[in-house]
Amino acid sequence: MADIQRLAKKHPVLKPWDVETIVNTFNSLDLDTNRGLDQRHLVPAVQKIESERQYDDIRAALKKVEVCRPGMVELDEFVEVIAILRESDAGSGGAGGAAGKPAALAFEGITSDRAYERRTILQSRQNASSAHTINEDEREEFTNHVNLALAGDKDIDYRLPIDPHTMQIFDETRDGLILSKLINYSTPDTIDERVLNRGRKLSPFQVTENNNVVINSAKAIGCSVVNIGSQDLAEGREHLLLGLIWQIIKIGLFANIDIKLHPELYRLLEDGETLEDFLKLPADAILLRWFNYHLAAAGWHRRVSNFSGDIKDSENYIVLLSQLVPSQCSRDALHEADLTERAERMLQGADRIGCRRYVSPKTVVNGNPKLNLAFVAHLFNTHPCLEPLEESADHAELDDYLFRDEYDREARAFALWLNSLNVDPFVNYLFEDVKNGLVLLQAFDKIFPGSVNWRKVNTRTPLTRFKQIENTNNAVDVGKAHKFSLVGIQGADITDGVPTLVLAIVWQLMRANIVQTLASLSTDGREVTDRDMIDWANKTAASSGSSATRIRSFSDPSLASGHFLLDVLNGMKHGIVDPQLIATGNTDDDLKLNAKYAISIARKLGATIFLLPEDIVEVKPKMILTFIGSLMAIDHNRK
Repeated sequence: MADIQRLAKKHPVLKPWDVETIVNTFNSLDLDTNRGLDQRHLVPAVQKIESERQYDDIRAALKKVEVCRPGMVELDEFVEVIAILRESDAGSGGAGGAAGKPAALAFEGITSDRAYERRTILQSRQNASSAHTINEDEREEFTNHVNLALAGDKDIDYRLPIDPHTMQIFDETRDGLILSKLINYSTPDTIDERVLNRGRKLSPFQVTENNNVVINSAKAIGCSVVNIGSQDLAEGREHLLLGLIWQIIKIGLFANIDIKLHPELYRLLEDGETLEDFLKLPADAILLRWFNYHLAAAGWHRRVSNFSGDIKDSENYIVLLSQLVPSQCSRDALHEADLTERAERMLQGADRIGCRRYVSPKTVVNGNPKLNLAFVAHLFNTHPCLEPLEESADHAELDDYLFRDEYDREARAFALWLNSLNVDPFVNYLFEDVKNGLVLLQAFDKIFPGSVNWRKVNTRTPLTRFKQIENTNNAVDVGKAHKFSLVGIQGADITDGVPTLVLAIVWQLMRANIVQTLASLSTDGREVTDRDMIDWANKTAASSGSSATRIRSFSDPSLASGHFLLDVLNGMKHGIVDPQLIATGNTDDDLKLNAKYAISIARKLGATIFLLPEDIVEVKPKMILTFIGSLMAIDHNRK
């Protein structure tokens, strides 16, 4: 009774009998031991009292409430949410009405009423001048993708489908489980799902562990997660979550746009263009090249140079579809005058070949670049329609590239590591993208601040070979100044993309980064050696309580089983390794299972890991060092 009187006095918009109903309803809900309600269950709880309330209205009201526990709603907060909703009824026409529109138009390039209508403006409670926009079309299509991709998953099926017309996606992804599943859908086997915390009620600590896995796994597949932490995900920060979801989806869509998987992409080289030049193209540029290849083959007079203005009238799409699958898609829609109706007829053709995804007539006509890029990527993935290459001496450079795969895994790991430093441009193909020296010099300057004299660097691209070599010579000189072992390496070797020499300098950069991090965390600040890392690993493994073996070096054959690394992880946090999940056999499958398990547990602890399970199974010393070094850094940081 005292609670009812207190809350009625605090919220005059509510009558005492209203408060009594609210309190009784709250107490009847499925609460945790501290009498809190999971935020994901707030909407149906409020709708028990006020059935007409919409998801986004309830969610917006919650964002105005200072909650005591992240992810949970207690009684006072629940009452306050309903009071805010009642107050908004009394003062309708406030921030969400027409009066708020002129200010909103200033945010993130919103320049028209039409554009405003498909944006949600999110204002920070802590800083009224800070706001972000959410594109509702993108939110809707990305939610549709999640629903389709994860349908039937036994761990999250009860949470699907997510309503694409509300902000529900941002609440459902807060605990990391759906995002982890989405990462595995885009890049299979990235996360060993045995490490994930599942269930309808997760503690804040379990949510943090899941989100650590998400952040560090996203880095490992090439997402840029600078300034995104596990707490940002747990708090449901919409603009960050939407950006991360898009990156994960895009990586999955782009995974097969690779000349090693599709050698027939060689047909897209233009006259006089070398394979080296083609490999420098990002995936979206290759998609445009593929699009135009088919437009030319169709005898069409137009070409596309973007995924916005050039596709708004649907003409290029209609011709592309008719060229890909002429038996199902005709050009009849070209005669339709209304752009929206023409887009609809084009998409009906896409539907007949199983490709009506990511776009609607409206997003085609409006030229949304992300959604149209996703649509074209989906078309490529399902209907590339490029003739296989015939045996020809003209393809010798391609054959040489396709068989040069012995360095692939190291190159991939080093490229991902460079991207984690936020270098510009993004590194897609290591040996090609470091040739002008700019990425290497940025990496040196980030690891050894002030080490690069940028006045002596050629930065205006494209660079002549002479200017590129000046830059790469500069990078070699900076490396030597920091005692890198670069005997016999010249700038020209990097510009020529000599694999072993490029890997040598990037590896030493990566190792220096690890050693520097460990030194900064040590009490005396001295440089950490390989022997220090090995001794730490042996000591930590011994503390796990198992009969752990010792390793003598990072090339110790016993590392292949994964058992030692799992002992190290369990020594760092007792109980984090489930002994029932450790494979005891010696088959390749057993070894790989243990390696996957170790990598995912390391990410769960917060470590940034770029190696693959195969690197552990094959005992790649450099990659094992990065693994142990990352764990040692996490351990030192805790202490």
